Amino acid sequence: MSNGIEFKNITKRYSTDASAPLAVKGISFTVPQGTLATILGPSGCGKTTTLRMIAGLESPTSGQITIAGKDVTTLGPAERNVSMMFQSYALFPHMSVIENVRYGLKMSGIAKDSAQSRATEALKNVGLVGFDDRLPSELSGGQQQRVALARALVLEPAVLLFDEPLSNLDARLRREMREEIRNIQQRLQLTVAYVTHDQSEALAVSDQIIVMNHGLIAQMGTPQDMYERPQSEFVAGFMGEAMLFPGTALADGTVQLGPLTISPRQAVAAGAVKVAVRPEAWHVHRQGASTGAGLPGTLVKLAYLGNCYEYSFDTALGGIFVVSLDLTDVLTLGTSVSLQLADHGVSVVRVV
Repeated sequence: MSNGIEFKNITKRYSTDASAPLAVKGISFTVPQGTLATILGPSGCGKTTTLRMIAGLESPTSGQITIAGKDVTTLGPAERNVSMMFQSYALFPHMSVIENVRYGLKMSGIAKDSAQSRATEALKNVGLVGFDDRLPSELSGGQQQRVALARALVLEPAVLLFDEPLSNLDARLRREMREEIRNIQQRLQLTVAYVTHDQSEALAVSDQIIVMNHGLIAQMGTPQDMYERPQSEFVAGFMGEAMLFPGTALADGTVQLGPLTISPRQAVAAGAVKVAVRPEAWHVHRQGASTGAGLPGTLVKLAYLGNCYEYSFDTALGGIFVVSLDLTDVLTLGTSVSLQLADHGVSVVRVV
């Protein structure tokens, strides 16, 4: 599979002073053609700077950027065949839907008839047939989002970029739009770089996730890799709501976590480790049930979320947060329990 985007040892410094700190510190990654890669990380990690360098809106301090095999390191945005979709949508309020979508083609000198047919097809691709003559003010937030997507698609870019595209939408619409973006990306085989701070969004839409922290790549891999096989405390804690507990790796290959014994999926050198446990990985048993050795705990907080309960327990390991899908046997405050671990949602990471 050929490469859609390739970064080779890219750095970025927002100053001509060589002693100024780097915003991006020598990162390298590849986004294969026809795939979607999400760049994920906390505020200030360098993810938006990275996206802007792909777009040509920022120039790297050093390194090389290639798009579809072409070196674009020193090229401007207009020379890269890249479209970018912003958080604000940036639609022209005085233009109709079709005029907004057609605008980029008009500026590129495309004949009016050809531009019209391409714009109509782009609107069809995003499910907006029959909306041609409406103004942006007459559309819902999700419909405006689709117009912005159609305007980006109509230019037939080699690479499509998204900068926090769903952050202005409510939860239900966010889910619908991320599914729409993923469906269109796969159907049209687009090469996409997608920036978000939302871990669930990244897990839902990505072929590859690139987690950044302090201008460096902390880890990259498939959504399953990032969630189930984090390689550091930072990635384990950032992807989802994993809690980290100190443990001990033994010579026999197991890991001791308080009274619990864990068999890690990958070999771990003997010594101190951290065990990342996700809220859904705990099995809760009322104390006294015949379940084998477990971690004793006492329920101190609970919250009903409709499809699950969130529990907080006091234990010898400290506070433990648990998500339970059991809506029939509901615990009450003060209940004594025995906590055991499932095979999934548990990772052993190195101590940094």
